[in-house]
Parts: sequence; C-alpha cells; structure tokens
Amino acid sequence: MAVVNGESVSHPTLIGSVQRALRLLEAVGAHPEGAPAKQLAREAGLPLPTTYHLLRTLTHEGYLRRENGVFVFGEAADSIGRAGAHRRQRHQLADALAVVSKKLNAAVYFAVYREGEVELLAVSNAPGRPPVEEWVDFRATAHAHAIGQCLLAQLDEAARKEHLSRYPVQSITPFSVRTEDDLLHRLDTVRRCQVAYEHQEYALGTVCSAIPVQVGSAVAALAVSLPAGELHRLRSVTDRLRKMAEATLTTLAFSISI
Repeated sequence: MAVVNGESVSHPTLIGSVQRALRLLEAVGAHPEGAPAKQLAREAGLPLPTTYHLLRTLTHEGYLRRENGVFVFGEAADSIGRAGAHRRQRHQLADALAVVSKKLNAAVYFAVYREGEVELLAVSNAPGRPPVEEWVDFRATAHAHAIGQCLLAQLDEAARKEHLSRYPVQSITPFSVRTEDDLLHRLDTVRRCQVAYEHQEYALGTVCSAIPVQVGSAVAALAVSLPAGELHRLRSVTDRLRKMAEATLTTLAFSISI
C-alpha cells in the first residue's frame, strides 16, 4: 500500500475516488450559497490537494461551478436531482392510478398533449384488468382512441389541423372513424359533453372513455378501458372517474412536468 499526499492508496482506487467525490458533493449541498475549497475540504474530511483535484474534475464535468471563489452545484448535478424527482413523480402517479383502477375495476390511463404529440405518462396494470396493448403507435392514432380524441378536442383549430396533417385519419378497426370530417364532428361532441367515448375503434374487444382534466394550462386527459362485454358499465365508470379526478389532480399536476 502506497501513501500519496498523506492518504493511504490501494489499487484499484476508483471506488475510493467516487466515495471522496460524493462526500465533497454532499458538503457542497450543505451550502446553497456555495462554500470555498478549504471549507469543503474540512467538512468532507479530505486533504486539501485531493479536494482541489476533485473540485477541478467535478467542475470540468459540469457537476459543480465556481462563482466568486465558492463552489455550487452545476447543471449536471441539477439534472440528477430532476431525474430523481421525475422518478418519484412517476411512482406517485402510478400509485394514484392503481388506487383509482382498483375502485373502478377498470384499467386507467393518464396522458398529456405536449410538443405536438400524445404522451401517455402512466397506465394502471391491475391483475385481471390489463391495459390496452399498444399495437399501433398511440401518437399516430389519436383520432382512433378515446385518449387522443379527448386531447385533440382541447386543442385550438390551428394545432389540431397541424396534428392531423402529420397523422391523417385512417381506419384502425372496422369501427374507427373513416374521414377527417367524421372526426371533427366527433370532436365537437367531445367538447360539448366533456367526455370521449370510443367503442372498439382502436382495439377490438375493448371500449374506452376519456375526460379532460384541468391542470394549469396543460392539455391532459384521464381515461378508462373495459372489455367490450362490459359496455353497459362504461358510462357509470366514467362518471365515477370524473368524481375521483379532483382527488388525484395534485398528483397529476406534479406529473405534468415529467
């Protein structure tokens, strides 16, 4: 075992280097306004030469930045924090949908329309109530499923026209809307009733509904699906979903930023 700068070093040293870097990052995290190298070395329990070396490396990689003689978190460290927050939000959203799914005895979905695309953020997956299998890209078939119809109905005319120019109406099943005019007529109904019903238009053997949810300025929807043999339940389940939506809005609001 060799001694370098007062530290005992064994080979390989990679794990030790990572541990020292993490201790240094923890020390930086304790000072939102930043701290100088000597203070960070003392609080992390590291020799000053090692601290300087790690600070240079972490700054070069974007995990730290130096401002007015003190070190603060950089963009790369902020990205790690956001990624962790997003994972927590997804877990919270999945948990919320699981509760709703159990109470409704139906598969439940949460989706948003973002940057010109339908984005399915979370789906319940309760035993005996599997979600619809995405056999054709949900993004390209918004006209054929309740989620997409609900989202498209919330767009302004220009955004809706632009979407349909990229994803023209096409029949997915024998029950799908046939033309853009048919779809636009359907979307008028969705806007008036604040619900989209779809019977085997995307997947044979499945019926769905979706309701718009107001989460700030986001275009979002909650949806349910049932086996076609349970069509008689769809309206009552949808009504219950609407009543339960308010209880989940806080979780959904956090999830919009995912």
